[in-house]
Amino acid sequence: MACFSYQGKSVFYEECGQGTPLIFLHGNTASSKLFLPILALYSGRYRCICPDFLGNGQSDRVEAFPTDLWQDEGRQAIALIRHLNCGKACLVGTSGGAWAALNAALECPELVCAVVADSFDGRTLHDGFAEELAAEREAAKADANARAFYEWCQGEDWEKVVALDTEALTRCAREGRPLFHRPLEEIQAPVLLMGSREDRMCRKNLEEEYRAMAARMPGASVHMMRQGGHPALLTNAAEAAEAALEFLDACRQSENGEGER
Repeated sequence: MACFSYQGKSVFYEECGQGTPLIFLHGNTASSKLFLPILALYSGRYRCICPDFLGNGQSDRVEAFPTDLWQDEGRQAIALIRHLNCGKACLVGTSGGAWAALNAALECPELVCAVVADSFDGRTLHDGFAEELAAEREAAKADANARAFYEWCQGEDWEKVVALDTEALTRCAREGRPLFHRPLEEIQAPVLLMGSREDRMCRKNLEEEYRAMAARMPGASVHMMRQGGHPALLTNAAEAAEAALEFLDACRQSENGEGER
């Protein structure tokens, strides 16, 4: 069982494949298990590394998640890269993991080669986020499939994990906390913003928001899929992998100077 230390606690991760490190960052109430169905699409070309954020999956539990949860998870991703001692890594974050990935790139640009940010609201949480989240989580606890998903990701204590996550995100939304600890204009790594037009869990004007973000980030691009739910990375896995790998391969070649004459 592979682990690294973050703030005195143990953070679990597992990996497969070889090559440039590609770290997958899961969303809220999920774990690294989320990526198991799609890793074969990436592991033939990348060293795929999947951590469980602190308080989730097989990582140590916490008494409470921080209000600035996605900023803290970005710092966890950086701690993992340093633990691996692998130089620069590429990041793929989905849903809450997308905010974590972008915060990691803002925190330590020297350690992040590229970011794929999938299926997230963007610069702010949409109006009514806290109320919708509470209703969604209550409905999920009454749904057998959702309960099974939570338990698969988190284990027997899934209800406490979901409750703590809901509390943290509700505080974040109601206090209007900034989702990024630095201006997006400062990001140095190339970014691919990805999502689906059918995603009902993100803001309605997601493509508009993505394009506004991309205009502020040098080297950013947008890939919107016509089909797929939430997150697009899994619900339209083949198209998402094709777009992500094309982007990541180009970033890796640029980083290595392979595109220069």
